[in-house]
Amino acid sequence: MSDIASEESNDEVLPETQTETQPEKNADIKKVIVDGLWKNNPVLVQLLGLCPLLAVTSTVTNALGLSIATLVVLVASNVTVSLIRNWVAKEIRIPVFVMVIASFVTSIELLMNAYSYGLYLSLGIFIPLIVTNCAIIGRAEAFASRNNVKMAALDGLMMGAGFTLVLVILGAVREVLGQGTLFDGADLLLGPWAANLKIVLFQSDTHFLLAILPPGAFFTMGAFIAVKNVIDNTMDEKKKQKEPAKTIERVRITKVSSEL
Repeated sequence: MSDIASEESNDEVLPETQTETQPEKNADIKKVIVDGLWKNNPVLVQLLGLCPLLAVTSTVTNALGLSIATLVVLVASNVTVSLIRNWVAKEIRIPVFVMVIASFVTSIELLMNAYSYGLYLSLGIFIPLIVTNCAIIGRAEAFASRNNVKMAALDGLMMGAGFTLVLVILGAVREVLGQGTLFDGADLLLGPWAANLKIVLFQSDTHFLLAILPPGAFFTMGAFIAVKNVIDNTMDEKKKQKEPAKTIERVRITKVSSEL
């Protein structure tokens, strides 16, 4: 719940008045997109949903399967919460939001069990654990419950895209370092035809276990966060250099009143 409270303080309610101009609307949309993909990324900045992220990103296929499921739940729950926000009492809003999220997660789990059984077995318990992902309940409480349906859907899409981007890159790095392959087991997600998508970069008799196991995910995540911080600091320094230097005018007092 502390994660939700921290997100509450960071997010602003976007204006919904009819007098809002087109440039202001475009600025709001741009802010939501940039926040979801970079500035307020749910993984690299908010550090939410790390349990499934570190556990199942040993391959690109697992990472892509879990991230797509999370993205769909994010968009669907944000839209639903935005639609019902005026009819839910503040005292019971969190339980209602959790029930909404759980409904969509259950639907996704049943669909994966029916149409992608191999991936369903591979992800295991981490599919129903999407319900407890603080990134989803946090966006429902901090953004969707305070904005219209279009902005809530866009926020869910961008946060889900940012989550997906980090998961897929993390899964790719771990799979390459650990197994020397890419898209291994893609047929579990896309069907038998996707077995040809597997790319063997190098072959080895032994695997690099540190990259495959969760400790390797911790090290890789730390490297990702460090790289993002370096990029942010570099961009901030360039912005400061482009800003014109502010001149300070000094006032010289030549006469002092005798009354003083």
